[in-house]
Amino acid sequence: MMAERGDYFVQSLARGLAVVRAFDDRHPRLTLSDVARRCAMTRATARRFVLTLTDLGYLRAEGNTFELTPKVLELGYAYLSGLSLAQIAAPHLKELVARLNRTASLCLLDGGHVVNVVRVPSNRIIRDNHSVGSRSPAHATAAGRVLLAALPVGGPLPLPDAMPALTPKTLTTRELVEAELVRVRQDGWALVEQELAEGLRFLAVPVRDRDGQVVAAANLNCSQVGPDASDQECLDALRSTVEHIEAELRLTGGRPA
Repeated sequence: MMAERGDYFVQSLARGLAVVRAFDDRHPRLTLSDVARRCAMTRATARRFVLTLTDLGYLRAEGNTFELTPKVLELGYAYLSGLSLAQIAAPHLKELVARLNRTASLCLLDGGHVVNVVRVPSNRIIRDNHSVGSRSPAHATAAGRVLLAALPVGGPLPLPDAMPALTPKTLTTRELVEAELVRVRQDGWALVEQELAEGLRFLAVPVRDRDGQVVAAANLNCSQVGPDASDQECLDALRSTVEHIEAELRLTGGRPA
């Protein structure tokens, strides 16, 4: 039984939206009788709604059938264009974590540091105390190297000449970091092993906006704990996730997180 509506409820608006929703990938073109049947209304009522939507530019007639026009996209564009990069990325990162059971995050560059703007934890017991808003030195992180590598080649890097050694494996000189950035630019991804903290390994790939500019880095904790997917499998899954994020960014633009 349909829930009882309040006095505010505009039945005609609800029915008009139902007509728009009657068109889908399996029913791209409908006759008036089709619309009436799919929306549980009389043919005369369906005709009024269909012709009104046609006059407004949301439908067009093809013989005795009707189909949606691109103007329908305007109905959802305000919502999509208001989404931030973090809001777009979060559900895709959640799917990645559900598949691999590894912590994933989205990071932005802020000077010589990377900032987590999205973090989806796994249920693994791994020492990784980062959270949304936490900052890490860019030179010692996979996400940081991906973002540094996206800066103009030959331009200044927001790094000190001598960088802190967080572990015995941390690269601490500008020359070593710059050499690693050359490899990251060539490969299109970064792997950092036990440079931020002992026992932790991270993969990262760039996230590009509709203009092809790198706006963030998607990061995956690939520290080994028991039977695991290979680094290549993790990289493939991370790249696939980023492709889905970028596809949405091409549609929406995506405000900064």
